[in-house]
Amino acid sequence: RTSLMLDSNNSKEGQIILVTSPGPGEGKTTTVANLAITYANMGKKTLLVDADLRKPVINKMFFSKKENIGLTNILSNNLTLKDCVLKSEADNLNILSSGPTPPNPSELLSSSSMKKFISEIKKDYEIILFDTPPLIAVTDAFVITRYIDKFLLVIRASVTQKGALERSLVNMSNIEHSVTGVIFNGVNES
Repeated sequence: RTSLMLDSNNSKEGQIILVTSPGPGEGKTTTVANLAITYANMGKKTLLVDADLRKPVINKMFFSKKENIGLTNILSNNLTLKDCVLKSEADNLNILSSGPTPPNPSELLSSSSMKKFISEIKKDYEIILFDTPPLIAVTDAFVITRYIDKFLLVIRASVTQKGALERSLVNMSNIEHSVTGVIFNGVNES
């Protein structure tokens, strides 16, 4: 968090931070949830968005019941942000679940509705964190990069495959956004 804050521009609009990993099981969702709580505890008005429209987890981490409304409802123009956002137990932290699983996640995330949604949340929140699917599995995270300010890549010792990491970095070099930082997770003394 400190490194991200030192690297921030002092814009009046919200900072959007995308957190992802090359593959599954590397700790990206736990990392983004902890980062959201940290910002909220600092008094920053924070929104945590579950943009993993295929295998969402954020809602299960914060709430006991599965809420079947969220981002996909907003992007499908069925509901508003106000209808879908959930207040967490942490002060200053709101959660936006993924919503019902759509047949076309990448298309929804690249729609004009997404652009409208981004401009709305940037006015309402100081920090916006996106949890996305792994980079190797699908293109969803790459689609969202056009809207973000910072890109965090989570890798896990003894879990992240070198080939997957290399492919992720090559794919990142093909878009106009670079990796802001890497979180090396699960490291022990050995």
